[in-house]
Amino acid sequence: MNKRFRGQVCAIGVLLVFPLAASAFQGAEIVEVEATGQGISEEEARRDALRHALEKGAANEISSRSQVENFELIRDTIYARADGIVTDYKILEQGDAAGGVKFCKILAKVSKSAIASTWGEVQNVLDQIGRPAIAVYIQEKIDGVPQDGSILESKIEERLLKAGFDVRAGQQLRAIAEKESLDASSEGNVAKVQAIAKDFHTQIFITGYATADAAGVKELTGEPTAMYNGGGEIKMFYTDTAQLLASESLANWRGGARGFREISPQAGKKALENAGEELVERCYQTVMKNWATRISAGGELTLEIEGMSMGDAIKLKKKIKDISDKIVNVDGPSATKGVMTFRIKAKMTAETLAEYLVEGEWATLIEIRDLKSNRIQAKKIGG
Repeated sequence: MNKRFRGQVCAIGVLLVFPLAASAFQGAEIVEVEATGQGISEEEARRDALRHALEKGAANEISSRSQVENFELIRDTIYARADGIVTDYKILEQGDAAGGVKFCKILAKVSKSAIASTWGEVQNVLDQIGRPAIAVYIQEKIDGVPQDGSILESKIEERLLKAGFDVRAGQQLRAIAEKESLDASSEGNVAKVQAIAKDFHTQIFITGYATADAAGVKELTGEPTAMYNGGGEIKMFYTDTAQLLASESLANWRGGARGFREISPQAGKKALENAGEELVERCYQTVMKNWATRISAGGELTLEIEGMSMGDAIKLKKKIKDISDKIVNVDGPSATKGVMTFRIKAKMTAETLAEYLVEGEWATLIEIRDLKSNRIQAKKIGG
């Protein structure tokens, strides 16, 4: 099966078309590689293969930028957008792999020009909207006893920090959450965690739980070993809206530590570490997928204006669109209790948008009252 891709790379405003016919120019610009990917579905395996193709085909081009600020975040964002960058590919083989997963082997053509242009686009957008800030709160229990810290939480934070994300909350969010006796496994507490994450001005918050419980003592390689079974679940939300981005779970994983006693906190912690290896990577890939989408389409900002009539708000809508070419789309206005709300898709932060709204003609129309990471609250002047 062949997939032909012809796309527009917005960063330099030039239409790059890559025909399949080979030429001397293409020989220098496009490389052909074989790559294999795995995933829990055929679609995930195909996407993984495309990422690996991009890694192989553009290794030199990407590594040459290793000294660039936010290198890892830009690189992984490009990998997450692989299916929009690889110009052409053919599936050579696909099916079941060991461990109950799917595999996909492809022959792909990777464009070096597309890599360079996409790199510039991602870097430009990153300069505008900044690094995404993330809060993490995972509650862990061993034999039903809540733990002071969280192995899974620490591993998620470590992975996100390594990639260049801004993990702001850390132990502070955990301290507040535990002071309020929040149960991370309870659906009813999502709003409470969201409120705390908002105070830290984050765009995404990750919450969930992991458990490990004694499962007897077994003989392993001639040594008595205390075994533990566990389960866990992680959910990811947009902080401003509490919209669910993803839910990842892992059940029936095991871990153990040498010992004659069935109850062994050490074995429980080992089980949690084993679970973390897979769950953390799945969580990270989900974050990257959503971040890459935001980079491509722009993030959603909310502008709320108090004291404005519907007629004035409708007229204002066009003015918002004309602020900058980085305003992708404006939805609204919607009216609630005297407040007109606009939902703005833009490749900029709320702070950058606010800078426009306090200058020139805007300064005579509205007055900004409050500014959050993705929300601006204002009041009509004279309203």
